[in-house]
Amino acid sequence: MAGQVREPDALDGEAGRDALRNFLEGYFGERPERFEVDKISGGQSNPTYFIDFGDRRMVLRKQPPGKLLPGAHAIDREFRALEALNPVDVPTPRAVLHYRERDVLGTPFYLMDRLDGRVFHDCALPGIAPEERRAIYLGLAEAMAKLHAVQPEKIGLGDFGKPGNYFQRQIARWTRAYNESPSERIPALDRLVEWLPANMPEDDGRVAIAHGDFRLGNMLYHPTEPRVTGILDWELSTLGHPLADLAFACIPWRTTPDQYGGISGLDHAALGIPTEAEFIAHYYEHAVPTAKLLPFHVAFALFRFSVIFLGINDRVRAGNAAGDDAAKLEPLAREMADRAVEAIG
Repeated sequence: MAGQVREPDALDGEAGRDALRNFLEGYFGERPERFEVDKISGGQSNPTYFIDFGDRRMVLRKQPPGKLLPGAHAIDREFRALEALNPVDVPTPRAVLHYRERDVLGTPFYLMDRLDGRVFHDCALPGIAPEERRAIYLGLAEAMAKLHAVQPEKIGLGDFGKPGNYFQRQIARWTRAYNESPSERIPALDRLVEWLPANMPEDDGRVAIAHGDFRLGNMLYHPTEPRVTGILDWELSTLGHPLADLAFACIPWRTTPDQYGGISGLDHAALGIPTEAEFIAHYYEHAVPTAKLLPFHVAFALFRFSVIFLGINDRVRAGNAAGDDAAKLEPLAREMADRAVEAIG
C-alpha cells in the first residue's frame, strides 16, 4: 500500500554481513582480515553491493526481500548468461559463484568479479570531451553488435528462452503485466496494446541473446578509453531478436533529459553525440546481417519500458522497490507511452 516502508535488506545490517563473511570464508577457505560491504546506489530491481574479501574485489547481486512476482528478479538467469559469455568475445565481468539457497542472506545471490571502469548514468555525458562522447556511443553500438553475433547454442544457451516469435510473445507478456497492474489505465498504453500486434513485422527467424536492458547506464567503460569493458545487469536477458536491444538503445534520442536522462532537444553536434541514424548505422556496420529497424521496434521498446516503470510504481506502493528514488519515476510510465505513440506517427 502507499506509504509502506520497504523491508530492509539483510546486507544492510550487521547480522547479514556477518553471515556473508562466514559463508565466504567457508567457500574460499580463507579468513582474510579485510572484509567490506558497500551498497551501490541506484537501480530499481536487484540490490547490488561491492564486496571486498581479502584481495578479492567482487560485486554481489541478490533478490530483494519480500514477496516477489513469479519470474521477477531472475538473478539465476543473470548468472547463467554471464557464465556462458565469459569465454567468448563479449565484454562481461567474470562470474564467480551463484548461491541458490536463502539461509545466508534471506534470498539467493551471486558474485562476479568487480571491474575497474566508468559508468555513465547521464546520456549527455557531462564533463566528457565531444570527440570522446562520440566514441563512447559508437563503442556502445560495437559492444551490442558483439553480443548479437554470438550463436546461443554454441555457448550452452540454446534453451535460454523460446526461439522465434519474440515480439509476439513479448507484446503478450508486457500487455499481461499492464493489465494486471493495479495502477490507473494509461490511454497511450491502451492504444499501443492494440497497435503493436496489428503492425508486427513478419518473424524473420533471427535469434540472438537479447540483453533486455541495453543502455549506456548498464555499460562499464575502460577507465581512460571509450570502449565497453563490461555489459552489466542481465536480469531481463533471454533468447530474442537483436532489434529489440537496438531499439531500446535508441530511447535516449526519443526522450528528454528529465525523462530518465534522454538527449532529445540537446545540440548533438555541439556535444559530439552521434545522431540516432549514425548510431544505428554504426551498429549495422559491425553486426551480422540484421533486418532494418522500423518504427514498430522503437514503439515496442518504449511500450515495454513504460510497463516496466509502471511495475516500479506498483512496487513503490507495495514498499518493495530497490531504489531510493523509485517514487520519483511514477510519471515516466505515461511519458514513455506517449513517446511510443509519437514513434508510430
